[in-house]
Amino acid sequence: MSEIGNVITAFSEANVERLTGLTSGQLRYWDRTGFFAPAYADEDRRTAYSRVYSYRDVVGLRTLGLLRRQHNVSLQHLRNVAEKLSHLRDDLWTRITLYVLNRRVIVHEPGSGRLRDVVSGQYVLGIPLKRIIADTKRDAEKLLRRSDDKVGRVEQSRRIMRNVPVVAGTRIPTGAIKRFKEAGYTIEQIIAEYPDLRPDDVEAALKYEERIAAA
Repeated sequence: MSEIGNVITAFSEANVERLTGLTSGQLRYWDRTGFFAPAYADEDRRTAYSRVYSYRDVVGLRTLGLLRRQHNVSLQHLRNVAEKLSHLRDDLWTRITLYVLNRRVIVHEPGSGRLRDVVSGQYVLGIPLKRIIADTKRDAEKLLRRSDDKVGRVEQSRRIMRNVPVVAGTRIPTGAIKRFKEAGYTIEQIIAEYPDLRPDDVEAALKYEERIAAA
């Protein structure tokens, strides 16, 4: 079995599309039909950002994407696999080693441990879950990493914190930084509270709040 570390991160539908190669249409269809639902979801899926995926979800979806695209496993077969192995729950696509033979998913047979088709003699192809997990972590970190052009800037967007001014590339409100400053925190202490920030970010946030207060 492959162990997934304690990664506490939530991914939007758009991020999941980029990390898995699956389309929003596929993700919504799988959710709607009960094949693969996101870990965090509102009952009313019509609202904005009603689907939020966990890190484990992203690993599972990348596994499913690999099975669909590279090994041409049909969605119906995957549904049957999920139904037969429903007792494994979330571990099915993330923690057990899967194999593929003639576009069919195969697992270790309890007792015998056989991993190949006895009639054809064909060896199965292993799905390297450890590599999928490592690649997912690498790509997730890359996706969430701030670009240099965001440093030292403030931005507002209806999609981020309901248009509240934040440090560019983060969800940290400039008002929160101002409150820390008013409480006597130094720039270094503020960065200790928000490790993703740099000194230029703190200074830009404070200058922005000063301009707003003076206006």
